[in-house]
Amino acid sequence: MSVLGLCLAGPTASGKSALAMAFAAAVPVEIISVDSALVYRGMDIGTAKPSAADRAAVPHHLIDILEPTQAYSAARFVTDATRLAAEVRARGRLPLLVGGTMLYFKALRDGLDTMPAADAAVRTAIDQRAALLGWPALHAELAKVDPATAARLPPADSQRIQRALEVWQVSGRPLSSWQLGKAADPGERQGGDSSGAWPMVSLEPTDRAWLHQRIAQRWDSMMAAGFLDEVGGLRTRGDLHPELPAMRCVGYRQAWNMLDADDAVSLRASALAATRQLAKRQLTWLRGMPARTVVACDGGDCLEQGLAALRTAGKGLALSASNKPAAG
Repeated sequence: MSVLGLCLAGPTASGKSALAMAFAAAVPVEIISVDSALVYRGMDIGTAKPSAADRAAVPHHLIDILEPTQAYSAARFVTDATRLAAEVRARGRLPLLVGGTMLYFKALRDGLDTMPAADAAVRTAIDQRAALLGWPALHAELAKVDPATAARLPPADSQRIQRALEVWQVSGRPLSSWQLGKAADPGERQGGDSSGAWPMVSLEPTDRAWLHQRIAQRWDSMMAAGFLDEVGGLRTRGDLHPELPAMRCVGYRQAWNMLDADDAVSLRASALAATRQLAKRQLTWLRGMPARTVVACDGGDCLEQGLAALRTAGKGLALSASNKPAAG
């Protein structure tokens, strides 16, 4: 199987961007973002969006392509990323897919099941029950029929709980079975096991405390850079609300809800707890992807090991243009 692009994954704050830019300094690449938050315009500080200098030095894709009022999906990502990777290869460069939205990586590498379409009547009924019982109660119901999905969702994540319950009620199958490629009928499935076409290097800590410290440092840097002003500006637009996918991104959700409280200590504690939970979920996803090369991001030689792993993976990448770069 020909290699179509390289994947660089890892939990938040693991050093993916630094490694990607170091690799780009040695090998002609274009970076394709694998991040469900970087697609949104106006959300820069809280997403740790690549700097203008980095984006000028190395072409980046799937960044700033939507307004926060819009939605993005794994299915659209697979379509976009596959197209972009082919275009990058045709230019004689290496497509490097970098990010931490693990569902997108899994959909790209393992294929995507065609899940049931939205059902307005079912959603309305779920919303009515949530108004009566509360979303934590519906989260508990979800845990009975789809424990895998419930385990990775906070009890107040109304949007994703609603979708998971909707899929269960419409199809009789848990959402997790669709996302993990367990379609009852092979004809329902888009794509297949193509993990060999998208080799993955994964930055993972051997010491979780190291990652937690990095997460705290990143939060403090974001606050110093004016993150609360960014969220305040989003709130004053008038067309955004807390239930939008964009505003439910970790960090933004906590800041939006606590902006009026003027309690920086509580906000920091809430945001750090949510980000640590996000990192935990990302690592859980990664452990379910055995076809990956793991590099210890808290090791002193992380950069060297990561560069070596990416070079090795890139040697099998076929390019269309005549000016093919050496991946080794």
